[in-house]
Amino acid sequence: MLDTTTLPLLRSSRNLLAFSAGGDSTALFHLLLDAQIDFDIVHVNYHTRSQSDDEALYAQKLAKKYNKKIYLYDAPSLTCNFEAKAREIRYNFFDECIKMYHYETLLTAHHLGDRLEWFLMQLTKGAGLYELMGMKNREIRNNYTLIRPLLHVSKDALLSYLRERKILWFEDESNEDESYRRNYFRHNFSEPLLKEFSSQIAKSFQFLDEDAYLEDIKILHVRELSYFKTLAHSRHTLLHVDKILKKRGFIMRQGDKETLKSQNSHIVGRKYSVAITDKYTFSAPFVQMTMSKEFKEKCRKLKIPEKLRAYLFSDEASFERVASLLSAQ
Repeated sequence: MLDTTTLPLLRSSRNLLAFSAGGDSTALFHLLLDAQIDFDIVHVNYHTRSQSDDEALYAQKLAKKYNKKIYLYDAPSLTCNFEAKAREIRYNFFDECIKMYHYETLLTAHHLGDRLEWFLMQLTKGAGLYELMGMKNREIRNNYTLIRPLLHVSKDALLSYLRERKILWFEDESNEDESYRRNYFRHNFSEPLLKEFSSQIAKSFQFLDEDAYLEDIKILHVRELSYFKTLAHSRHTLLHVDKILKKRGFIMRQGDKETLKSQNSHIVGRKYSVAITDKYTFSAPFVQMTMSKEFKEKCRKLKIPEKLRAYLFSDEASFERVASLLSAQ
């Protein structure tokens, strides 16, 4: 369940887990144990509920059982703006522990539901991409790295993990109080959406994370032939092909995109030839015509993709450019 992209960092760092004793952080505690990741824990007691002391005691018992250091903080009484003040208090304490005891990462148990809640809350405020994508699996802070290794996992999956192993966790009854904005969004929007579209939402966030690092590349043209250097990330290559075709007034169907993920040469909508080589990606109008044997042999030697050849036969300047690019590889 842990995000595999974060494991190398976790295995080489001094890790501090923010532990509340709720289902999310309890699941993360045991998933880290399963993955043999070394970590210690930090817990803040706000004394706002009857079970607050029981949660702090549970954190201490787990720390003792699994030989973990634990840092406890008893928060002062909060009378207004509880969520914002509580967050400020706990992160100040986390920062102190990290600085004093030389931790390199802070781990939190934010999951897919939390990420969707954040996205929807920002969306309804009026936000740009930076705010909408503010909850990431890895963030560089001033003196540590914040890691959220469960952002792709649903709450239901975490609770199923705990139930299957008969692991105790605490339910925070304040999560049912819709006077808290995040609870309102959770109960009315994110939970219903995740119940029906969990895997699709997780995939969308994955794509958004990847697209945040989309390279700005130079697309070149020879008449109706367009080309650019093939990118290391196949999805980014396809996004640039999509941009080229949109500028020509053509929208690729999802089926064409899926085909191009597995085939490096494809006729899109019987209108455009797309060819992806190791070095360059080409797109051109799809044409059908009889080519000379001599031309076919030239293309074979240059390893020009077959679905591009007819257009190149019709346009000598485009052929010369492709031949020059591929012969230089």
